[in-house]
Amino acid sequence: MTDAFHIDVPHTDGTLAVIALSGDFDIAAAPAVRGSALELISDGHPDLVADLAGVTFCDSSGLGALVGIWRCAKDADGSLTLAAIPDRLGRLLSVTGMDTFLPAYPSAQAALAARQGNRTTA
Repeated sequence: MTDAFHIDVPHTDGTLAVIALSGDFDIAAAPAVRGSALELISDGHPDLVADLAGVTFCDSSGLGALVGIWRCAKDADGSLTLAAIPDRLGRLLSVTGMDTFLPAYPSAQAALAARQGNRTTA
């Protein structure tokens, strides 16, 4: 039995947005996550924080979705920051080398504080 997957956007502020994921981040959930993230980017929030605290499982489709979101955010002069990465997913990110280009924080609040501190004004 798989954990039901949920996507929530608990925070938006300027260019920043948090997308909170919970449940199994797999082939069934990946398109919805990517779609939600791309919608946030097109709505003017290219700096995304993916709160992964509730993710119970992540397969290669979920990993691929994160890479795709990172690329789209970069194309929009934004970024993708990960927060509260579960241990198993952390190991997967390390093995694949994704941890070298995706900054990570212990919580969404810590990631937001870091991102807001890095904002530049035009």
